[in-house]
Amino acid sequence: MSFPNKEDRMVCWSHRDEYWKCLDGAKSEADCNELRKQYEKFCPSQWVKHFDRKREYLKFKERLERDGECSQNGRKWSPNKSDASRQCVAESSIFDFQKQKIHFVQ
Repeated sequence: MSFPNKEDRMVCWSHRDEYWKCLDGAKSEADCNELRKQYEKFCPSQWVKHFDRKREYLKFKERLERDGECSQNGRKWSPNKSDASRQCVAESSIFDFQKQKIHFVQ
């Protein structure tokens, strides 16, 4: 498969954005299934994987910034923002494919 041209990329991004907007509208994935099919149809499969991981990461990051808490071993703690050496270790399902821990420095 050759690299998508500008028009193909715009169509892909448009379908991705419509699908994400549906999910953001507090609808379930089942409600957005038709949009998901269009998204997968018009975007290369590697792009779909990348965009899905990116969305999960952005949602995780949003929750972390909003709640200001980290969860570790079932316990929650709020990082001391003045202590730059303190890290929040977050293992998320989106990173399971890498089998590694992601460190966020507050």
